[in-house]
Amino acid sequence: MRNGAALLVIAGVCALAGYGLDAEVWRLLLLVALAVVGYLHGRHLPVRRGWAWLSVAALGGVVGAVVDFWAGFSSLLCLTVFVALPWLAGQFRRQQAELIVAGRQRVEQMEREQEFVAERARLRERARIAADMHDSLGHDLALIALRAGSLELAPEMTDVNQQAAAELRATAVAATDRLRQTIGMLRENGTPSVEPPDESVEALVDRARSAGMAVSLLRSGEPLAVPPEVDRAAHRVVQEALTNAARYAPGAEVTVRVERIPNGLNVIVRNSAVDAPPVLDGGNGSGLLALAERVRLLGGTFRAEPGDGFTVTARLPCPVVPATKEDG
Repeated sequence: MRNGAALLVIAGVCALAGYGLDAEVWRLLLLVALAVVGYLHGRHLPVRRGWAWLSVAALGGVVGAVVDFWAGFSSLLCLTVFVALPWLAGQFRRQQAELIVAGRQRVEQMEREQEFVAERARLRERARIAADMHDSLGHDLALIALRAGSLELAPEMTDVNQQAAAELRATAVAATDRLRQTIGMLRENGTPSVEPPDESVEALVDRARSAGMAVSLLRSGEPLAVPPEVDRAAHRVVQEALTNAARYAPGAEVTVRVERIPNGLNVIVRNSAVDAPPVLDGGNGSGLLALAERVRLLGGTFRAEPGDGFTVTARLPCPVVPATKEDG
């Protein structure tokens, strides 16, 4: 297209020459043609090629000035006015168009990046919701199944009531399986869950006792305040450990120990070994993995290991802050 436009200008000038125009008009048309061709070359050709052509033309003018100063000077002046300046104008127009295109592409790229960030945020929110479903609903379903299992085996229950308890336990097991499958599709490994409801470890242990678990809580150490994020993490550790004990060791004695030490908080939950079959089928360990990641993000350490039962240990670092009157 650009070469065709330049050839069209030259062909038009040559065609007009056949109409017997006088020398002044012919000279003016030739200069206009040079200006148009210079602009088109600056608009479309690479900068290096344009400078090369201008350098060759300028060299010819310099050589002409050596032979005839005024003739060479006129050639250089015409080259500057009717070739170099239009070429620079074409270059400016070209760079302006390239900047507009680059700016448009940059805007489109930023829009795509913003959409990606927003989509990523939505996925992370879904993952946090899934983690909360695992921690909260999974814990409650495990307690329901445990309570239903104890009612099913109670000798004072009638056959009809025992059958109803068995159906309740089976329903809780099925709901837990469906919950686990849903969470597997939604959650990301290591995604910390959303904040739990305002519930103390004592209230959590009381709920487990009400469901039929044999749980004891021991607190030791100085009455020092703990940061909210550390308190929430300790709540999650106890909740997940009690959930696993209810699922896989029904009837086991569980000991929850919370120890406030200088610069940290130790949480140890241990359940004894039992011969009873698990209330629920084995899981994929995603709850413990997410819990370990949560503790790691706080700078702590986490261990979950068997041995005459099962023990979950978390050490959560926190500064020494004296307890206020509100903290009790």
